[in-house]
Amino acid sequence: MTATLHTAPVTVPDTTDQRVVRRRLGPGHRIRFSFWFGPTLALAIWSIGSATGLIKPAILSAPWDVVVAFQDQWVNHDLLGNIVASLQRSLVGLTLGVVTGAVLAVISGLSRFGESLIDGPIQIKRSVPTLAIIPLFIAWFGIGEEMKVITIALISLVPIYIHTHNGLRGIDGKYAELAETIGINHGEFVRHVVLPGALPGFLLGMRFAVTSSLLGLVVVEHYNAVAGIGYMITLAEQYGQTDVIVVGLVIYGIFGYCADSAVRFTGRRVLAWRQTLEG
Repeated sequence: MTATLHTAPVTVPDTTDQRVVRRRLGPGHRIRFSFWFGPTLALAIWSIGSATGLIKPAILSAPWDVVVAFQDQWVNHDLLGNIVASLQRSLVGLTLGVVTGAVLAVISGLSRFGESLIDGPIQIKRSVPTLAIIPLFIAWFGIGEEMKVITIALISLVPIYIHTHNGLRGIDGKYAELAETIGINHGEFVRHVVLPGALPGFLLGMRFAVTSSLLGLVVVEHYNAVAGIGYMITLAEQYGQTDVIVVGLVIYGIFGYCADSAVRFTGRRVLAWRQTLEG
């Protein structure tokens, strides 16, 4: 008598159908170059308003006047040097703030003892605007580069810490139970589960940190700076050069927009394994 072996059919998840459902019920297909639609529309409204006289030059210089002012600053003044000086301040302060905030978040997020030492002071600092502490920083560090970099770093630190810490503590406890079941030790659990799980929070904190670093840059460059976009704006304000002021503001906006776009692009690549409506 021959026995017949029946095997259950193996079901392979149809990822194509899942993507179709997410796009149908979610925001839809990704649009190429969609990041630039909003700024392009704003530029069009600005141009039309200036050309028709709805936007007075005394209130806001026309885009073509800003382009002329940009050329003048580039050719006859050291605009490139000012851009480099601002980028250097922002990058050094942002790097210092991101590294410090991430380290503190990991220590606090993975240890109750670390949380008891770190979380309270960070939350208190969160309630005190960093810009209000600048007079104290001037008394401590003077009005040189050190004060400027530390201010930017402290502004950047808080969002990195808050979102990374929240990402660490927001990981589903079922992963810990699963790790215990299959015999994963604490170090492997942290390395392979906890830190990757906290990455979305860290990247969200990066977006806020980038914006915050530019906010700090705008302020600190008004304190005895001899180079930088803020220095250029301060001189333009003294001479009533509205078009030069707008040049500086546009450069600040481009800095922030490009940095935020870079963080979002990196997040989509690094977190490609996540099944979200973004995909």
